[in-house]
Amino acid sequence: MSDRAVPWWALGSSAAAPVLLIGGWTIAQSRRAASVDPLRDSISALAALGATDRWIMTAALAAVGVCHMVTGLGLSTSASPGRAVLAVGGLATVLVAALPLPSGAHGVAAAVAFGALAVWPALSSGGARPSDVMPLVVTAVLVLLLGWFVVELAVDGRIGLAERCAAGAQALWPFVAVLRATRRGQRAIRRRASRARAASEGRAAPPRRSGGAP
Repeated sequence: MSDRAVPWWALGSSAAAPVLLIGGWTIAQSRRAASVDPLRDSISALAALGATDRWIMTAALAAVGVCHMVTGLGLSTSASPGRAVLAVGGLATVLVAALPLPSGAHGVAAAVAFGALAVWPALSSGGARPSDVMPLVVTAVLVLLLGWFVVELAVDGRIGLAERCAAGAQALWPFVAVLRATRRGQRAIRRRASRARAASEGRAAPPRRSGGAP
């Protein structure tokens, strides 16, 4: 894997994803303040057929999915399996937007999206820094959040709160991963420049005289 900095467009897409997701559900919720409980009602309810201004959440979900696919393409310092699964999660998120409730396919697309976006950090390890354990820790946290969401679904509890915590964390990590990769790339570039400068200075230094004074 390359140590170069991540492209600017991948930084932009990764930064946009959490802003679009959280901003999308905040604006959509404000349009339906009297009819939706954010602690109990899912994000998908904001984009369901018949919902008020459903286009807001639909557009936000589709845009977030595209952002994940773009980030997966640009995050070249991560292992290929992780990048591919991130892109799959992005594509599934687009399908979540394209297949709104009450479509039965909506649940399938959402399950794929949540699953892929939870496990991709672990699959991205072994890239530029094989010893980096942070992606494994992040996947453990994301899986726990996803498990909480599944439990809330099963008991018909605080579905909205659990889903927003899980989805928000999943949308944020690609941005953090890109920042970490960018810093590593910049440090690698500085190290190479320093070594090249040291080698150049060594070649330019005059040879030492081994004998006495002439």
